[in-house]
Amino acid sequence: MTPAGKVFWLNTVLLVAIVMLFVASLVWGESHLMVADTIHDMLVGHRSAGVIIVEQLRLPRAVLALVVGGVLGLVGAALQGYLRNPLADPGILGVSGGAALGAVCAFYTGLMQVSVAALPLGGLVGALCAVVLLMGLVGRGGTLVLLLAGAALSSFAAALTALVLNLVPSPYASYEIMHWLMGSLTDRAFTHVLVCLPGAVCGALLMFSVARALDALTLGEDVATSLGFSLWGARGVQTRLVLGAALAVGSCVAVSGAIGFVGLVVPHVLRPLTGYQPSRLLLPSFLGGSVLLLAADMVVRLVPTGPELHLGVLTALIGAPVFFARVVMLKRSEP
Repeated sequence: MTPAGKVFWLNTVLLVAIVMLFVASLVWGESHLMVADTIHDMLVGHRSAGVIIVEQLRLPRAVLALVVGGVLGLVGAALQGYLRNPLADPGILGVSGGAALGAVCAFYTGLMQVSVAALPLGGLVGALCAVVLLMGLVGRGGTLVLLLAGAALSSFAAALTALVLNLVPSPYASYEIMHWLMGSLTDRAFTHVLVCLPGAVCGALLMFSVARALDALTLGEDVATSLGFSLWGARGVQTRLVLGAALAVGSCVAVSGAIGFVGLVVPHVLRPLTGYQPSRLLLPSFLGGSVLLLAADMVVRLVPTGPELHLGVLTALIGAPVFFARVVMLKRSEP
C-alpha cells in the first residue's frame, strides 16, 4: 500500500473513533440517561432532564474535547516539522503561559464575578498579548531565535503567574486558580465554545497552509527557500506558523486550562504510520489529538476518584510513560 493510502485509512480509522467516542461522551456520565427517551424528547422539543444534561453539560464538553485535543495535536505536529525537533511542544512558544496568566488575572481582579465569559476572555487576551510580544522578539530571526524567545516568554509568564498567586489574598481564590491551571473541561458551556472556536479554526487553517513548506524544510532552510518558500516576512512560513499556533493554542488554553503532553505524544505515535512526512502528519495528528482527549475526558468522568480527576493530570500520566519508553528505545539503539 502506498504511503498516501496508509494515511487515508489512518484518517478513516481515527475519524470513526472520534464519532464513536463523541456519541459515547454524550450518553455516558455520572447521571444515567435513557437514550431512547432522551432522543425522543429532543425530536419533539420536550425539555426533559435528559435533554438539559446533554445539551448544556455533555455536548459543550464533548465539542471542546474534540477541538482542544485536535488543536494541540496539530500544533505539536506543525512545530515539530518546522523546528525539525520531535520534542517540540505547543507550550514552547510561551503562548500557553500567556493565556494562563490572563486567566489568573481574571481571577485576581474579581472579573469572574461579573460574567462567566470573563475567565476565557482573560485567557484569550493574555494569549494575544503573548503573540504580539513573541512576534516582536522574533522579527526575522530563525528557529533558534524562536526557541529562545519562546523559552524566555514562558519563563516570564510563569514568574508573573506565581507572583499573582503569591498576592492573592484569599486561599479560596488560590484554590480556584490552581484548580483551573491543572486543566479541565468540567462545567464548560457553549459560551466557552464560542470563545474558543474562532481562534482555533483560524489558527488551524494557518498551520495547514504551511504543510508543503514543512516538507521542503526537511531538506534544510536553503533548499526550502530555493524551492520558492518564503520563510520570513509578513506572509512567511514562520509568521503564519507562529501566529496560527498562538491563536489556536491560546484560544484552547483560555477555556480548558493547561493540558500537556497531547501535542508531544500524538505526533510521536502517528509519525511512523505517515511515512515521516510532515505534511501527511498534520491531519492525523489533529484527529488523533481529538481521540486522545475525548477518551481521556471520559475516563476522568467515569473513574470513581471522589473529586473528579483533572484532565491535565491524566494526560501527563499518559504522556510521561510514552517518553520514558522513548528514552529506553533510544538507549538500546545506540552503538
